[in-house]
Amino acid sequence: MTGAPYLASLDAAISWVLGGTTPLAPETVPLLSACYRVLAEDIRAAHPIPMTDRAALDGFAVAAAATVGASSYNPLPLTPRPISAGEPIPPDTDAVIPLDLCQTPAPDMVECIEPVALGENVAVRGSVAAVGARLASTGTVLSPAHVGMLTSAGLANVKAVRRPRVRIVLAPASSVIDSNGPVCRGLIQRDGGVVAETVSVERSPSAIRDALGAEAADLILVIGGTGRGGEDYAAAALAEAGELAIHGIAVRPGETTGLGRTRGDVPVILLPGTPAACLFSYEMLAGRAVRQMGGRDPALPHSSRTMRTRQKIVSAIGMTEICPVRCASLDIVEPLPSFGETGLMSVITADGFVIVPEASEGYPRGASVTVYLYERSNGGGQEQ
Repeated sequence: MTGAPYLASLDAAISWVLGGTTPLAPETVPLLSACYRVLAEDIRAAHPIPMTDRAALDGFAVAAAATVGASSYNPLPLTPRPISAGEPIPPDTDAVIPLDLCQTPAPDMVECIEPVALGENVAVRGSVAAVGARLASTGTVLSPAHVGMLTSAGLANVKAVRRPRVRIVLAPASSVIDSNGPVCRGLIQRDGGVVAETVSVERSPSAIRDALGAEAADLILVIGGTGRGGEDYAAAALAEAGELAIHGIAVRPGETTGLGRTRGDVPVILLPGTPAACLFSYEMLAGRAVRQMGGRDPALPHSSRTMRTRQKIVSAIGMTEICPVRCASLDIVEPLPSFGETGLMSVITADGFVIVPEASEGYPRGASVTVYLYERSNGGGQEQ
């Protein structure tokens, strides 16, 4: 092959991914196993929550009027009616005295030392949700609190977007210990997908082609063999197995990434074998596919913050560059050695990264930049 290969823009590659994937069909799942699943329907309350007036805390159920005038100097004796949080309020009571506002001079005697108002410490019928109130919306990622709420609403099952099944096909160079498979497994899990299968194949067109046509999956990731060298066959295998839509993207790291589909219309993303390039090709492209197919927001799953550069960030025109950075303070960021120099160590020691667009030569000192922050980042400039 002669001449420089054509590189698609990162924006064009992202558009291909988003245009070629859609949320999967919903499935019914037990509520108790639905935590962090994506809800596929609105859920509304079929009855008031709570259904009756209930104690909001442990204490003694009373009629509020019976506590008027109570104080530590004038304790009022009460009929002991102990109640636990969540229990229905007895019919002739309308408030709950906390345990610390009572004294018990004898086992069968309770004295109130401070008055309570009507309805105090009571969760009244429908105070959490009235009939018909929306408890959770379509597209919600169910948190433990959502699961608790829906359990209290009487639900046993919910409809959730099916989690995408991802097959990982490893085509590593000989005598190379694979770190990309474990990295991608963790990222797929983070993004709500399921690793259906991980297979390792020899670097040959036929072996990779056969792996692309194996057991059903919603998305296939081929890791390794994406370059243009004599032993890089991933692109050729995908072209034989279906369609190679894009091979080569103007992003660093990750410029040998490829995109296409099998004859069975399964999206395929070719990820480079270099660890940092594999990771960020996943982040920029494959992760968006997993998240969108699972009903999640396909955007980068990192919080972002506008910060200023302490030093110049250098980049080459014509390539979108992902640059690892460290937070020197809450609003100052400084570049770290590139992924090409230190590989995954740049990810481990970084607080986040900056994306320099392909039309830019970088950012001068003092420039405002968008920093995508890793969750572990404290942003406080601690020594790494």
